[in-house]
Amino acid sequence: MKQEKMTLVMKQEMLKKAYTAFNNRDIDTALTMMHADVEWASGPDGSYVHGHEGVREHWTQQWRMFDPQVEPLAFKTLADGRVLVEVHQIVRDLAGKVLADRMVQHVYTLEEELVRKMEIRKV
Repeated sequence: MKQEKMTLVMKQEMLKKAYTAFNNRDIDTALTMMHADVEWASGPDGSYVHGHEGVREHWTQQWRMFDPQVEPLAFKTLADGRVLVEVHQIVRDLAGKVLADRMVQHVYTLEEELVRKMEIRKV
């Protein structure tokens, strides 16, 4: 039987669930939506962490220093099939002071209905 391709709505729902998991600090749920060999942008400097353990370590370290919250606002399928998400990002220090309040773009490559790669673009 032919497997149905993910529609943009299906991709949006999966990615919204991943953003919610991130904001709730629920790493295990977020990882269920990622390929085992995921490449995950660790910041706008172009560096990446790899695999579930790399993402877990990166996020855990990040949350020890900052309190980031991300809200996906718009989704678009790019010509090459990747999904671009317009994201409102607020980063606070652990005392609650806002360090950054900005828009960024996250670009997702999906493989087998899982996130294979996530890139960050400055707006």
